[in-house]
Order: sequence, then structure tokens, then C-alpha cells
Amino acid sequence: MKKKIIAFGASNSKKSINKTFANYAANQLENAEVILLDLNDFEMPIYSIDRETETGIPQLVHDFKSQIDNADAVVISFAEHNGMYTAAFKNISDWVSRADRDLWTNKPLFLLGTSPGGRGAQTVLGFAVNSFGRTNKKIVVDFSLPSFYENFSKEEGIKDEELAKKFKEQLETFSKAI
Repeated sequence: MKKKIIAFGASNSKKSINKTFANYAANQLENAEVILLDLNDFEMPIYSIDRETETGIPQLVHDFKSQIDNADAVVISFAEHNGMYTAAFKNISDWVSRADRDLWTNKPLFLLGTSPGGRGAQTVLGFAVNSFGRTNKKIVVDFSLPSFYENFSKEEGIKDEELAKKFKEQLETFSKAI
């Protein structure tokens, strides 16, 4: 039976390299049904307790959480905005955590980050690994791909041999956890 994998780039950019990278990573898993989410499909008002009190939790929150709940594992690739999550991802996670404190439903997580620059979103990725690792009892593995446009192509995948080797090691650990 195929494992259901949710993948998304934690960005609302229509040309998100992180969405491309998350999709690539999830599709490297054997025997997997990959469902690629677009955060633009879950755009909602900025979270506030006042808004929650006045109007309740938006249906899109439940829709997003349902996708996570019904998956066997999750692959997320983080874009970095000023060293942190994008506003789009932070807002969704704020809303979902109000509906259910167990945001990731204790699913195995493969956390990625990439950027056009040489650090490969390492700051936000490190924050995510630390944060998610405290709240998620399942394995959390991570991988950073620096210089996306030099090190990745849709045809070849990860072009740098050493980076490709590290990625495959992390992918194997993640795959065993599913």
C-alpha cells in the first residue's frame, strides 16, 4: 500500500523554489502518493485572538489540518524571510495550533530549506528543527540546499555529489520512519 505524503513549500510565492524542492524530495520516496499543497489555497486573515473570538476558526484551518491528519508523513521546505518563517506559513501554523495543539499529528517530518544564496535557509531551518523536534515525537530529519539555482535542476535533481549524498542519507532515515 502506498504511503500518503503531504509536501509543501512554506512560502506563498507562485514561483517558490521551496515548493519545487519539497515536491522533488517527496517524489524521491518509493511507494508514495505525493500530495503537493500550495499555501495560497489556505490564505486566511492574520491570526488574532479577537478575530478568533468574533468569527471562530476558519474552515481553511480545518481543511489544512485534515490534509496533515490524513497523511503518513510530511515534507516541508522553508523559505527564509529575515531569518524566520514566511508570514504565510506562520499565519497558517498559528491558526492550526488554535484548532489542535498537535499541529503535525506526530507524523514523521522531513524539514528542508533552500535559497538562492549560499546558506540555504539554514537559520529558519535550524529554528524549525528545534521547534518541531520539541513538539513532535516522531523523527524529524532535515537538509539544507544552498545556492538552489546552481545545485538543483528539475531534470537532474541535486547536482552537487556531496549534497546529493547527504540528501539521500536523510531521505533514507525519513523513509524508515514512515
